[in-house]
Amino acid sequence: MSVRTMETLAGGRWFGAESWIDVYDPADVRTPFVRVPALTPAQVTEVYDAAVAGAAVWRATSAIERSKILAKAAVLLRVRAAEIADAVVTENGKTLAEARVEAEKAADFFEYYAGIGRQEYGSLLHDVRPGTRAGFQREPLGVVLAITPWNDPLITPARKLAPALAAGNAVVLKPAGETPTSGLHLARALHDAGVPAGVINVVTGRSAEISGALLDDPRIAAVSFTGGNEVGEALRVRLAERGVRFQSELGGKNASVVLADANLEKAATLVVAASFGQAGQRCTATSRVLVDRAVHEEFIALLRAKVAALRVGPGKSEGTNVGPLVSPSHRDSVLAHIAGAVKQGARVEIGGEPAGEPTGCWVAPTVLAGITPDMDLWRDEVFGPVLAVRVIDGLDEAIAAVNDSRYGLAAAVFTDSLAAAHRFLAEADCGQVAVNTTTSGWDVHQPFGGFRDSGSPFKEQGAEALRFYTKVKTFAIAFGG
Repeated sequence: MSVRTMETLAGGRWFGAESWIDVYDPADVRTPFVRVPALTPAQVTEVYDAAVAGAAVWRATSAIERSKILAKAAVLLRVRAAEIADAVVTENGKTLAEARVEAEKAADFFEYYAGIGRQEYGSLLHDVRPGTRAGFQREPLGVVLAITPWNDPLITPARKLAPALAAGNAVVLKPAGETPTSGLHLARALHDAGVPAGVINVVTGRSAEISGALLDDPRIAAVSFTGGNEVGEALRVRLAERGVRFQSELGGKNASVVLADANLEKAATLVVAASFGQAGQRCTATSRVLVDRAVHEEFIALLRAKVAALRVGPGKSEGTNVGPLVSPSHRDSVLAHIAGAVKQGARVEIGGEPAGEPTGCWVAPTVLAGITPDMDLWRDEVFGPVLAVRVIDGLDEAIAAVNDSRYGLAAAVFTDSLAAAHRFLAEADCGQVAVNTTTSGWDVHQPFGGFRDSGSPFKEQGAEALRFYTKVKTFAIAFGG
């Protein structure tokens, strides 16, 4: 049986390549389900040619007209939500329910930035000189490269493209090789909504072959990257030499604290949702839980019961709670983390082994107890359905343990104490802090991003995202005699 192909988009046209990349369903990796073009370095340079031309057209397009096009793209994403969600499940493995939420939130991004694109883009300032009016205005940067990961193959491109386009930039999107079709669906919605040629372009290809052409083109004004720390740091250094603006959303080791006065039933339900949703392959997933000694055994029992009720299986099967991991290599990496923790003295409360059919990439939802701060599992990002449980004594120790990490993306506390909640909010050194709710689930209008090794100072989402995608021009107009 022949495998279907999907073309990529640049300069307003859809095209293929001499070589193609196989894309696999992680629920069954025996044969590819689609192929996408493997662009050559020369083709990548041509993509930038198209983006430069598109940036000039888009900058000259009124903000009102740009907003209308983004709003139409949001409508098309909702109309096509079923088809797009099916693509997300097939290439990523998450459940159909999770993929439907992803499709809806992608539309939300374009709807939100369509509205914000009509708002103020500068301000008047007082000037000491008589007969002079001064102020500043925000302008687009030009060509932006967006490099996106496999774990949220639709939301993450939408999170970057919507504010970049609303601000008047052209975008070159490089989706992850494991999950390129979601980004192509997004590009088609923008193309069909009327985005001018060259404003949205998608590069599919093998990173080892095209990285030079992709990253070193002198016409790149900014790069927004979501992915691993090692790659992110290499990009930061590489781009800094040319003064290219860089935004990154990197790793996390997100902690939830359960204090003795917490509603344990609610806390366990929400911790399990945050830890095992999307099979733990979520930047803001809870991967560490710190439990007050007084309620530790009771909370562990609740976790075991709730995790045991999770159903592992293909994302398109009714009743599945936890889908497969994205690839065989990632599955093996997660299992190696579990084995390493056990070797260092951790205790498996539930899970800890492969699950599902051998043709897929499942790992059983896993809870590990007896965790100490010197264990690798306490510090290293696993990015899978693995929860590490550590005993703490009180709020002081909990806050210290939350902050004892190279990462600072998200944290949560469960407590009935208003004083404890406010103190945690003030002292948890993370970009996202939750009280009596999950570390995940931040909405499109809420600024998003972490501290320390979890990312750059530039936030994503909300009005704050426009700071990255614009430059400020200050002006003074003398109109006196």
